[in-house]
Amino acid sequence: MSVSRVLLVCWAALATLSVCTVVLAHIGATSLLSIAILLVAVGKAWLITEGFMEMRHAPRLWRRLMLSWALVLAVVLGLMLLVVD
Repeated sequence: MSVSRVLLVCWAALATLSVCTVVLAHIGATSLLSIAILLVAVGKAWLITEGFMEMRHAPRLWRRLMLSWALVLAVVLGLMLLVVD
């Protein structure tokens, strides 16, 4: 797949995930929906890392560090949400 096609697919996926975030936020404010929004955010971070930053060609360590940052942040925020409720 050409680079421009990859970027176009990534952009379309990010736009779709952004719409999903807005839809989930309008449904309500429960802990389960908040965790779903965090999972969508991790998906967006993965798309940005792999697609736009082109980390899919980088060494595994850098790829894992970039994605693990988003996962750790989502887990910490999810735990905080569960503790507050």
